Amino acid sequence: VQLQASGGGLVQSGNSLRLSCAASGFTLDNYDIGWFRQAPGKEREGVACISSSDGNTYYRESVKGRFTISRDNAKNTVYLQMNSLKPEDTAKYYCAADPPSCRTFITIPVGDYWGKGTQVTVSS
Repeated sequence: VQLQASGGGLVQSGNSLRLSCAASGFTLDNYDIGWFRQAPGKEREGVACISSSDGNTYYRESVKGRFTISRDNAKNTVYLQMNSLKPEDTAKYYCAADPPSCRTFITIPVGDYWGKGTQVTVSS
């Protein structure tokens, strides 16, 4: 079972990135999937989560209206579209599968599975 986040990079403030979370060894649409981020010296932050049961999505307050989490079940991939990026979005981003609850993932960003992250750096 592996998760791999990709799509990060260096962008200027106001620009966009789309992160991808690809899975091998299991089917993502059977699980709630969340994105969390961690910057050096800072605590892990839950960013977004998408429910497997009803497709509901949950977002950190600071990214609402700018980030969108979505699934492509045919590709076994979950995406995080990030628009209007800000320097404070700079962090390593990880995807996680099967958190205890998608609803609580934003405040308690844990999951049974996660993989290597992808670095997002936003310059001012």
